Amino acid sequence: MSRLVILDYGVGNLRNLERAFARVGVAAEISDDPAVVRRATHLVLPGVGAFGAAMEELRARRLDGVVQEVARAGLPVLGVCVGFQMLFEASHEFGRHAGLGLLAGEVTRFPADIRPVPHVGWNQVAQTQAHPLWKDIPDETFFYFVHSYHAASVRPETVIGTTDYGLRYASAAARDNVLGVQFHPEKSQRAGLQLLRNFAALGA
Repeated sequence: MSRLVILDYGVGNLRNLERAFARVGVAAEISDDPAVVRRATHLVLPGVGAFGAAMEELRARRLDGVVQEVARAGLPVLGVCVGFQMLFEASHEFGRHAGLGLLAGEVTRFPADIRPVPHVGWNQVAQTQAHPLWKDIPDETFFYFVHSYHAASVRPETVIGTTDYGLRYASAAARDNVLGVQFHPEKSQRAGLQLLRNFAALGA
């Protein structure tokens, strides 16, 4: 029996994600209890706001090691927006901050000549690799974005989707059971719901 947990570390759009999973028939539990998280079959790492503050909250609650533990156990982990960025080694948002190191790469701000920043609104995702996360989602589908920083220096073999916003950057990545998307699936209507359904089906 699957048990999907949305990690509560004080940062993120938890209820919107919970409701989105419910719409596709998946019961999601919101929890900050390490024991509950360790019993999860699927873990979602949400996030909004600044990378450094989000990592600080995660560490203050001693949940960073729990996320790494779940990932090392081979269970599906999905990072969303800042949660996606936290999967990488570091971010250069207001200084350099270490991430979870589950994906190779660092997070950097869009170049100064790109306007407007933040990148807010609908944009397309080009599927650079076939992946179960893309099941029944057409290539170049529009998803909803809100961010000023993007993943850079990402290993090509882990990039499964890219988006053009003055430059082409990795907007979706996967390495084995660790997955992440820069956009908000819970705000991306039918395609976003399908992606959440696909994630919940991993390992089934």
